[in-house]
Amino acid sequence: MKSLKSSYIAIIMGGALLVIGLYLVKYLINPQGIMLALPYICVGLGCGVFGHGMGNYISCKAIKGNPEVQKQINIDKNDERNVEIANRSKAKAYDMMIFVYGALLLSFALMGIDMIALLLLVFTYLFVQGYGIYYRFKYDKEM
Repeated sequence: MKSLKSSYIAIIMGGALLVIGLYLVKYLINPQGIMLALPYICVGLGCGVFGHGMGNYISCKAIKGNPEVQKQINIDKNDERNVEIANRSKAKAYDMMIFVYGALLLSFALMGIDMIALLLLVFTYLFVQGYGIYYRFKYDKEM
C-alpha cells in the first residue's frame, strides 16, 4: 500500500520536526535573526505533517478490512454532485476572500505598518488575482 507507506513517512517526519522544534524552543539561548522564528515554524509544520500522516494512517486502517465502505467512499469522492458542490463552495470563498483581503490591506496601509510587510501582502494579493485571471482565460478557451 503506497498510501500507508507515505503515512508512515509523514508520521516520522512530522514527529521529527516537532521534536526538533520543541528542542530548539527549550534549549536555544539568545536567538538572533531567523532562529527567532525557526523553532516555532518547525513545531507548526511538525504538528501539521504528523496530524496529516496519522489521519491517513487511521483512515487506511479503518477501511482496510471493509471493501464495501472503501468502494462507497470512492464513489462519494468522485460523484459529480459532490465535486460541483466543492467547486462552488471554493468559488464563493474566493469571491469573499477578494474583498476581505482587500479591506485588510487597506486597513494595514492606514495603520502604517512596515512597508516591506505591506508590499509582501500586496504582491501576494496581486499574485492570487493574476492566478485567477490566468485560469479564467484558460477555461474560457477550453469551454
